[in-house]
Amino acid sequence: MTFQLYDYQETLVNKARQAYLDGYNAPCIVAPCGSGKSVMIAEIIRTATANKNKVLFIVHRQELIEQIEKTLIANEVDMDYVKLGMVQTIARRYKKMQRPDLIVVDENHHVLAQSYRNIINHFQTKVIGFTATPIRLNGSGLGDINDILIEEVDVDWLIEHKRLAPFDYYMPNLIDSKKLKKSSTGDFDSKSIDAALGKMIFGDVIKQYRKLADNTQAIVYCHSIEFSKTVAKEFNDAGIPAKHVDANTPKSERSEIIQEFRDKKTMVLCNVDLFGEGFDVPDCSTVILLRPTKSLSLHIQQSMRPMRYKPGKIATIIDHVGNVLIHGLPNESHEWSLKIKKKNDEGEYPIKTCENCFHVYPARAKECPMCGFKNEVIGRDGEKEIDKTVEMKKVTKEDVRLKRIVRNWKLANSYQDLLYVAKEKGYKASWAAFKADELNLPDAPTWVHGWLAKNGGQKQKTGFKFNF
Repeated sequence: MTFQLYDYQETLVNKARQAYLDGYNAPCIVAPCGSGKSVMIAEIIRTATANKNKVLFIVHRQELIEQIEKTLIANEVDMDYVKLGMVQTIARRYKKMQRPDLIVVDENHHVLAQSYRNIINHFQTKVIGFTATPIRLNGSGLGDINDILIEEVDVDWLIEHKRLAPFDYYMPNLIDSKKLKKSSTGDFDSKSIDAALGKMIFGDVIKQYRKLADNTQAIVYCHSIEFSKTVAKEFNDAGIPAKHVDANTPKSERSEIIQEFRDKKTMVLCNVDLFGEGFDVPDCSTVILLRPTKSLSLHIQQSMRPMRYKPGKIATIIDHVGNVLIHGLPNESHEWSLKIKKKNDEGEYPIKTCENCFHVYPARAKECPMCGFKNEVIGRDGEKEIDKTVEMKKVTKEDVRLKRIVRNWKLANSYQDLLYVAKEKGYKASWAAFKADELNLPDAPTWVHGWLAKNGGQKQKTGFKFNF
């Protein structure tokens, strides 16, 4: 039995179809963590192989291959037309491989790496990517490979419509950020993280867990194996069952540890960058961040790990290293682009941390929404300062209407509305014309009818056999 897509997932898939029809070759679907990218991938591959198209699916970890294979089979994909492989393996063999009709790239923010480039440039075929964060650590956009970003929903929308769990974010900061230094990769150096964290933080980690998330299952993100093992030991010594796991843990042992976590025999699971991108790990309601990072992608993957939806669930995120100051909250709005983004390393997001309960909330709020405590800012002359971190702007009904239409083009009342959506999304004007005709809008361009009649009612380019 094939998967039934949610409406927003179906819209994203349809937008990808339309992108090919509009002449694009390498769209990238951008969807938040937990939005069901694997379901959309499985549906695209199912319909592609149903039309006898050969698909190459590329991932960067072996575990992800096993996961996606199970998902594809569950969605009745014809696996005779699918090649699954790690990028490292495909990069060594692609010159001897048969040309695929479609290349699917999971965690598409890695696509600018030379190994991906070599494969894609060699085959010169259709590409589709999936990611929650279409940006590299150095600020590079994905424009060298992808030619359009496809978006539909954000984190707030998914929370509002009960597709993700709401969250409480806390920052009892334990790190001396002045000691952090960047490595050659652009992220923080492991030795500098050791120095910044110091050796006396473990009691505070356990204290805050008990205060903010006692008796909940938690995943702890650490920067080194030694540090992760120490954290697990401290939890165990405090009477809280914990285990450590990393990429070097034997597969059978790792499976056993994860099963113990799933069975709630283990309450705390400490790891080193393992339970991040796409990794299938049992549900939890708490994460503890002990790994400072400059990577927005890594921060989002880790902080949103406990936000899988369950009725009544509220995720708890305990950030001991101040990552929220660099990257913002999980529901922070981002304007993605295929171009290079100029970064301001010194900038911090306008947020406050409650001095009473450590809850993190937008700086514009006058008091903590969790406990009601008022953080008063005192100036040098002893007077209270006015919070100038947020510039207030009056929002009109038209602003709200257009914003909703950008999220859902089917709400458009006119061809002009759709032209506005096309401009905001970076689509061609022809997209707006076809959609206006599809909605039977009175001001839809008349040439669309003639074009459809000439092409037999098909919005598909002649000679383009790929269809999904």
